[in-house]
Amino acid sequence: MSKIEDKTVWRAQRGAESLEGIDQGLRSYLSRVYMFMAFGLLLTGGVSYAVSNSPEMMQLIFGTPLQWLVIFAPLGLVFFMSYRINSLSFSTAQALFWVYSATVGLSLASIFLAYTGTSIARVFFITSSMFGVMSFYGYTTRRDLSGMGSFMFMGLIGIIIASIVNMFLQSSAMQFIISIIGVVVFTGLTAYDTQAIKLMYYEGDDEEVLGKKALMGALRLYLDFLNLFLYMLHFMGDRR
Repeated sequence: MSKIEDKTVWRAQRGAESLEGIDQGLRSYLSRVYMFMAFGLLLTGGVSYAVSNSPEMMQLIFGTPLQWLVIFAPLGLVFFMSYRINSLSFSTAQALFWVYSATVGLSLASIFLAYTGTSIARVFFITSSMFGVMSFYGYTTRRDLSGMGSFMFMGLIGIIIASIVNMFLQSSAMQFIISIIGVVVFTGLTAYDTQAIKLMYYEGDDEEVLGKKALMGALRLYLDFLNLFLYMLHFMGDRR
């Protein structure tokens, strides 16, 4: 074999090893994303269920001005983490994510009183299936989903505006329509966000940066899953 052929084989081997390393790193990174998301949802559900079974806690949270803090604190934490993630350490960002997940659990405790446990479980498994399919699609597709993401974001703005208007109208028909559109929007955002999180991976990032990227990716998917679940619950859940 000539020297030129030796170099060609060596470069091909190095290229294959490099791609294998990137694939392993990407799988490890995405595993952390889904792990953070899953534990965040588990914490939210656990806190929500525990509080709903404590009349004293329900009275304290929803029977006093404390309810406004519980309702708006998660939104404040999301904005804070999103804008300050680069200046936060990974450990601090992770602690804030757990605090956020627990606070969301406090704010959602009332759903266990509004809907039957059977319907909550049913909607959760349906949501999990839909989320899994769309996230898998976002990970495997070679199609650029940025256009769909922009369209879904516009839909999200529309949902927010319509929801604010319906706070005054209190229309059940309008809420039903908002819920259907919400399901469509967050189903699409699940695929888009999964692809965006995948593209965020960079082999050269150190452990600290990769950890924070995984955490913020988990937050995006957490929000997609949670909102998809809540909108599904609005028109599929059985009220008590």
